[in-house]
Amino acid sequence: MNPFSLKSKLSKPKKLLSNFSTSVSGSNDQPELQVADPKAVRALVSLMDMEAVMGGAASHFGGPSALAEINSVLYALAYSSPNTWDRDYNLINDAGHCENGLYALKALYGFADLKIADLKLFRSIESPLTGHGESHLFPEGVLISNGPLGSSIGPAQGLCVGDKLKENDRVTVVTLSDGAAMEGEAKEAFASIPGLAKKGKMNPFILLISDNNTKLSGRIDEDSFSMSPTFNSLKTLGWTLKQNIDGHDLTKIYDVLTESIEESKADPTKPIAIHFKTVKGKGHKKSEESKSGGHGFPLKTPDGLREMVKEVYEKELPLDFESWISEIESRILKKPTKLSEDVIHEKIQMGLSKAFIELKNEGFPLMSVSCDLHGSTGMAAFRKEFPDSSIDIGVAESNMVSLASGLSKNGFIPVVDTFAQFGVTKGALPLTMANLSQSPVIAVYSHTGFQDAADGASHQALSYYAMVSSIPGVRVVSLSCSQEAYSLVKEVIKNFKVQIENGQTPLSTVFFLGRENFPQHYSKDVEYKLSEEVILVDQKKPKALVLTTGSLVPLSIDYAKNENCTLLSKACLNGSFSAVFFDELKKAGGNLIVIEDHQKISGFGSYALMKTIESHGGSAVKTFKSISVDSKFGRSAYTAKDLYEHYLTF
Repeated sequence: MNPFSLKSKLSKPKKLLSNFSTSVSGSNDQPELQVADPKAVRALVSLMDMEAVMGGAASHFGGPSALAEINSVLYALAYSSPNTWDRDYNLINDAGHCENGLYALKALYGFADLKIADLKLFRSIESPLTGHGESHLFPEGVLISNGPLGSSIGPAQGLCVGDKLKENDRVTVVTLSDGAAMEGEAKEAFASIPGLAKKGKMNPFILLISDNNTKLSGRIDEDSFSMSPTFNSLKTLGWTLKQNIDGHDLTKIYDVLTESIEESKADPTKPIAIHFKTVKGKGHKKSEESKSGGHGFPLKTPDGLREMVKEVYEKELPLDFESWISEIESRILKKPTKLSEDVIHEKIQMGLSKAFIELKNEGFPLMSVSCDLHGSTGMAAFRKEFPDSSIDIGVAESNMVSLASGLSKNGFIPVVDTFAQFGVTKGALPLTMANLSQSPVIAVYSHTGFQDAADGASHQALSYYAMVSSIPGVRVVSLSCSQEAYSLVKEVIKNFKVQIENGQTPLSTVFFLGRENFPQHYSKDVEYKLSEEVILVDQKKPKALVLTTGSLVPLSIDYAKNENCTLLSKACLNGSFSAVFFDELKKAGGNLIVIEDHQKISGFGSYALMKTIESHGGSAVKTFKSISVDSKFGRSAYTAKDLYEHYLTF
């Protein structure tokens, strides 16, 4: 077999900055090793995160702080042969929330020409240092893109199989979080890696697990279930399992890594799993003690930044840190703009939670089935109010939807929730099977389109409509404000009950919504209904009819006013169009513009055009313009507005 010869795009490390290094000696006569100072990495992560927060983005401190010592030793071992390191190792980070820690560490090596100053643009649209590691934007520093938990261990397995086929002398090392170990993709790999290795189809493979019993919403064992049986089962599956290693003791980490690398090279038929016990938020007491371990960044303003950096660094701050802190403190915080002073701005999630709580109090058999993101989707308030009607399945989107379909078959109205990108990718097959089984579910999928700006391409659902709207029995609803959310949730659930009582099978309904704050409503007089579009800008002699939905409504209002267009907002994206739409299109001379943060191919615009031609013939549309994403992946930015301006061409 002669595979293609692909030249590595990965960079070579330079000399580690001595003023940000420390040394470690092993217990088994290993030579002294210079490693990046984990405390310096934590300090840099704090500063990077503060920059992102001030720009309007979220960021992560807990995960990278937990892995600081492990990564410092791992990369020091790999980089000890700087010119051949990428031929010696595949270093794969599955813990996507921890990529900022790797950016900081690599800057200390000058890897890919990174400097400390480059870290200041982390998560901004100007930087390749995206929220999660993305190879398409930063191939010099990222081999396998990460982000969705458990999504990188499978490709790493493939790299290792490929190395065996090519007879490369390379060790694959994957870093995985305990939350990612809950995903089906990870569990499948847990079984297949030792199975393939036993058959002689794998090169040396080492799995590093960071176990701090913490996910975004709290402690794993308290909220969902203990992961100890899963980790214990690795030995039975065929792994050489090394358990309960202190993930913050540099000497113990050095010992176990050097030992494991030698063992895996000596016998590649036995992959090695090293189970590290870590502390999420390590180095910052408030984060360590919080239930989430400081998953996000604990500061909203720079007021406590200096104290936090001093706490994690534990010694006198160097000039690089002092000047960066002073620079941040001198800046004026950005304030979000408002469309109108007399309209309350809030998250769409507020309307959702209010509706679900009221419906539950009215006696509807609602059950919340969540997989860790209910604080972001708006379901947290319902779960707090009705803990006995709430289940946390752990970080496992497919299992969440499947479990919910079983509840539906037993007479409940299950409500699942997660980010849109995870729901439509990992949940598409279970949603298909649910409808094949006539067991409909209700889904709340937030952070749609570019609304998850800072996390980057892996988290941005730019194909959400295409992925689920064509599944028979699935209704797609895109929400633009909390008032619309409140009204349409009530309509859907009440209709659900009526149909069940009449012996019918209701549709599954997926509610898509944004992340940022939106006006509570766009007009006090609007009555929201699934079957009708809403006129938000009404022109007497419009140049065109603009059709939009969800998070694009505020931007589309400005566009329609500036361009003398009538604007319609439609929530039910794969439903029929009302007479209002066709009447307004006729008034606009058949000129139609569709605005959406979705891929142009198979998007809402394609559907609207098809339905118009089907109903009124080709002459109904004189001109058509799609303002959408033209076959591109997204990237990180502080706010969705940055991405709308970058990707949508008006």
